[in-house]
Amino acid sequence: MNDDTSTDSIDSTGVIRPPAQDLKAFMCHADIIECKLVPWGSNYTFAVVLDDPASKFDNTVGIYKPQAGEAPLWDFPEGTLYHREYASALVSSFLGWDFIPETVIRDGPHGIGTIQLYIEPEDDSHYFAFREDHREELRRMAVFDLVANNADRKAGHTFRGKHDRRVWGIDHGLTFNVQPKLRTVIWDFCGEPIDGELLDALIRIYIDTDLPEMLRPHLDSLEIQAFRARAARLADAAVFPELLSRRNIPYGW
Repeated sequence: MNDDTSTDSIDSTGVIRPPAQDLKAFMCHADIIECKLVPWGSNYTFAVVLDDPASKFDNTVGIYKPQAGEAPLWDFPEGTLYHREYASALVSSFLGWDFIPETVIRDGPHGIGTIQLYIEPEDDSHYFAFREDHREELRRMAVFDLVANNADRKAGHTFRGKHDRRVWGIDHGLTFNVQPKLRTVIWDFCGEPIDGELLDALIRIYIDTDLPEMLRPHLDSLEIQAFRARAARLADAAVFPELLSRRNIPYGW
């Protein structure tokens, strides 16, 4: 692995991070030299090793979710979950939150799908283990789930990285439905104001014209409209909503 970090940046945790565009390009074009089934979950998911000896990212591990491995769902259009994974990563990056690991759409051993950078979690790392120590990061994630209409924010879908101690969020295939589908474990902020950077982000979602164009290849027009409308309503209320139904908590949380 190349040790040249002259163009890398140091994040708020002090961890050296390479330019995102370099990692994205590597993930899009590197060879997949290993592909092994991850034996849990309702959809087929694979751990892959990406190979490019000329890159400092050589032998990077990713999580590959092919469209062909998606189980049909009655309430989401068939074959769209990988697009929703990618759309979620686009929104996170667009807002500068970057809590979703680098994600790309590309071809793989089982066809088109997403490959997401694998972040090794701390032992027994989940939402309830660290929520008191990372409230600001989790407030962002809560806002994201509200506007993206995330139907599956289980405790294990949020974790802290073993090496960077950053809070990460994964498994965003069940997002951006037009119908209300919110199911999340993050209800710590009910009744608290949404202000500052979070309020600015909500306003940006519904007034910015670039974001809809970024999402258009991955979501249909009604889903984009509903996403922006949720952001507008939440910005107008400027308060985290109360938990009104047990249906808003994911099964097997």
